[in-house]
Amino acid sequence: MTASTPAARAAGTTARQPHQYLALVIGIVYLVVGLAGFLVTGFDDFTAHDHSQTLLGFAINPLHNIVHIVIGLLGIALWSTASRARTYGWLLFVGYGATFVYGLVVADNPDANILNINGADNGLHLVSALAGLAIALWPRRDRDRTTTARA
Repeated sequence: MTASTPAARAAGTTARQPHQYLALVIGIVYLVVGLAGFLVTGFDDFTAHDHSQTLLGFAINPLHNIVHIVIGLLGIALWSTASRARTYGWLLFVGYGATFVYGLVVADNPDANILNINGADNGLHLVSALAGLAIALWPRRDRDRTTTARA
């Protein structure tokens, strides 16, 4: 009996799906990046616009680090079920889609760029939004519908 059978689901166990693992991996990466960001920026001047504060080429500031930590914790918290992982995917898609547009608008305006976004960040935000869309729209896997009919 596999974990995706009706009896296993009734017992509370289900097989993990690929989009759940993707949500977990993205969550862990963003959490680690957010924590590592504080090694670069420290905890002062939360909305600094200083492109010399970078982590692997991505501009950061303490506020940006906090956003990464929150996104990471959400991924870790929501990966546990298929529907929660899809919710995380939608949050990534909408949140990072909006952040991508925001980054395009404020890239040349230091006064409005409170997250210290640079071109590399914008590219990452677009990729993160698309990864969120992939998580949200990942095809459902339902093995119960694949049972063969007896003649």
